[in-house]
Amino acid sequence: MNLRSALALPLFLLATFLAGGIGSWATFENVRSWYPTLIKPAWNPPAWIFGPVWTTLYVLMSIAVWRVWRRREGAAALRVALAYGGHLFLNALWSVLFFGLRSPALALVEILVLWGVLAAFQRLLWREDRLAAALWAPYLLWVSFATVLNATLWWLNRG
Repeated sequence: MNLRSALALPLFLLATFLAGGIGSWATFENVRSWYPTLIKPAWNPPAWIFGPVWTTLYVLMSIAVWRVWRRREGAAALRVALAYGGHLFLNALWSVLFFGLRSPALALVEILVLWGVLAAFQRLLWREDRLAAALWAPYLLWVSFATVLNATLWWLNRG
């Protein structure tokens, strides 16, 4: 591994956890005040599971995209990094919409866009690096579950 590659992984991790921090900031107050008042399905995960799951997913997705990024040079590497950054924006935006604005409807529209971006990344990773695709897959599965949960919460609490 060269120096460029070795230095990049911590930067991908930092960017990912910064986006996660923005999402946490948007979530913090309303997860204690507003979210408990929502009608939830029986299969709604307990609150304690989100921290460990997201921490694990942040590490896996950072490594996955880093593995593809390090194979590229110049503009191609920049495109991967920018696409990943755009995805992180969408990731954080969901928390702002759902918790910050208390809008499951807007968050549902946004998470469908996010899911499409994640699926496109999954295809890219599968073509270029099967290990990276395997590292990314839990994230896509979790967001798939979160999409169904978001839709259910919207449905149960509409009107």
